[in-house]
Amino acid sequence: MEQRVLYVRLPCNPIFPIGVVYLADHIHKIFADIEQRIFDLGTIAPLDFNTALDRAVDEFQPTLLVFSWRDIQIYAPVGGRGGNPLQNAFEVYYAKNPLIRLRGALGGFKVAAAYYGELWRNFGLIRRAIARAKRYNPQAQAVVGGGAVSVFYEQMQHLLPKGTIVSVGEGETLLEKLLKQEDISGERCYIVGETEPRDRMIHEWPTPIEKAACNYDYIQKIWSEFEYYLQEDDFYIGVQTKRGCPHNCCYCIYTVVEGKQVRINPADEVVKEMRQLYDRGIRNFWFTDAQFIPAKKYINDAIELLQKIVNSGMTDIHWAAYIRADNLTPELCDLMVKTGMNYFEIGITSGSQELVRKMRMGYNLRTVLQNCRDLKAAGFNDLVSVNYSFNVIDETFDTIRQTVAYHRELEKIFGVDKVEPAIFFIGLQPHTHLEEYAFKNDIIKPGYNPMSLMPWTAKKLLWNPEPLGSFFGEICLQAWRQNPNDFGREVMKILEERLGSVDIEEALTAPINSTSNRQLSAVS
Repeated sequence: MEQRVLYVRLPCNPIFPIGVVYLADHIHKIFADIEQRIFDLGTIAPLDFNTALDRAVDEFQPTLLVFSWRDIQIYAPVGGRGGNPLQNAFEVYYAKNPLIRLRGALGGFKVAAAYYGELWRNFGLIRRAIARAKRYNPQAQAVVGGGAVSVFYEQMQHLLPKGTIVSVGEGETLLEKLLKQEDISGERCYIVGETEPRDRMIHEWPTPIEKAACNYDYIQKIWSEFEYYLQEDDFYIGVQTKRGCPHNCCYCIYTVVEGKQVRINPADEVVKEMRQLYDRGIRNFWFTDAQFIPAKKYINDAIELLQKIVNSGMTDIHWAAYIRADNLTPELCDLMVKTGMNYFEIGITSGSQELVRKMRMGYNLRTVLQNCRDLKAAGFNDLVSVNYSFNVIDETFDTIRQTVAYHRELEKIFGVDKVEPAIFFIGLQPHTHLEEYAFKNDIIKPGYNPMSLMPWTAKKLLWNPEPLGSFFGEICLQAWRQNPNDFGREVMKILEERLGSVDIEEALTAPINSTSNRQLSAVS
C-alpha cells in the first residue's frame, strides 16, 4: 500500500511549528517518494476546526496520522485561556477581601473550564481524525507526540484511543521504523491498550541523528498554511542549532525530554536553513535550543555559527534565544551584537547564589554579571528578560533581599527600562527532581494526577509553599492591583519597599554546605 503521512498540529498559539516541520523534512530526506502533508490547526478559526480537519483527511486519505500537541499545563504569569491563571489562583488562596476571592474563584472556574474544554476538544479531534482516516485505510495508524505529550505521556494511556502510538521526545527514528514496518519496541513510545510505558522511559536517551538544513522548498509544497507565518514582520521563526541540555535544574523537564547529550547541528547547515527563510523575507529568528550556549565546551560552536552568519551577508536580521549568560565571552558578545541579537532570556530563577546552588542550576551569578557587562560594552542596547521563580527551595527574607540586589545590579548594567523581570511560580512537573523532592517531603503523593486543575491539586502543583506562600501571595496581589501592566517590575519594587535590599556581595556569596542541597541530591 502506498504510504501517506498527514501531520496534524493541534490548536496552539500562533508559534511556528518547528517540530512538525523538522519531522516532515527528515522523513522526506529518508523516503523521498512518500507523500506527506502538514495541516496546522493553529492557523484555523476554532469554529472551523472540525470541518477543516475532516476536509484535510478526506482530501489526503492518510495511512499514518502524526499529531503534534504543544501545550497542556497552564501555570504561567501571563494571561491566557480567557484569564490569568496565576492571578486567579492567588486571589482565591491569598486575598483577604471576600469579593476579591469570589472574583478569583469565578476567574479560576473560567480558566479551568477552558483548560478542560481544550483537553477534551483535542482528544476529540484526535479521535475524529483517526476514525475518518480509517474510512479510507482501515489499517491507518496514529502517533501522538509533542512537548505536552512527552511530559504527560503516562496519563495519555487512559485518554487516547486503543492502538494510538504515544511518542516521547524526538520522533524521527520512530517514524522511520513505522514507515519501514520495523519493530518500534526499542523507541521511546508505547501503544495504548497494547503495551505499557516502560518505567522511567522519559529518562532514556534519544537516538542521535545527523541534522541537515531543512528543505523549505519541499515544506512549502506540502504545507498550504506556510505563508501565514511569513505575513507579519513580528513573527520569530524557529531555527534549531542543537538538541539536548546537560544540566540538572531541579524543576526543569528539558533535560529528560531532550536528553543530556548535546547534539550540535553543523553551522553550515544552520546558516543554509536560515538563508532559505531569509530569501522568503524572514528577518526575525528564534534559536529554539533548550539553551543557546548550554556549557563552556560549546562556546566555540556558538562562535563558529555566529561568525558564519556574519560571513553569510545576512546583515539586517534579528535573533533571540534562551541563553546561559554564564557562558558568554567578550568574543561571543561582540558577535551577538554584530549578528543582530535584539532580545534574550536568562532563567537565573534567583539572585541568591545560595539558592541557585540548592536548585542545582550550575550558575555562578558573579560570572553572569561580568558577562552582562561585556555584552553591554559590546553595544547591546535591547531587552533582557530575567526569569525569577520565587519560593522554590528554602527561600527566606534574606534570599529575597539578595534577589532584589541582584536585579538592581542588572538594571545598572542594561538600564531599568531594558531589564524585564518575569515573575514565575514553578508549575511542578512530572519526572523532575523537584517532583521527587515533593514526594520525599510529603507535599504530593505518588499516583497524583499532574494534569488535574482541581483546587486541592492545583495549590500543590503551583509551587508556592508556606511559610512564605502567603507572603508572596500578598505581594503579587498588591502588584496586580497597583500596576498590572508592569507586574514584574512592580513585584520587585514592593519587595524592596517591604524588605529592603543588601550589598551585592551578599547575593554573590553562598555557603558550601546545605542540608536542603543534600536532600535534593539524595532524591536523584
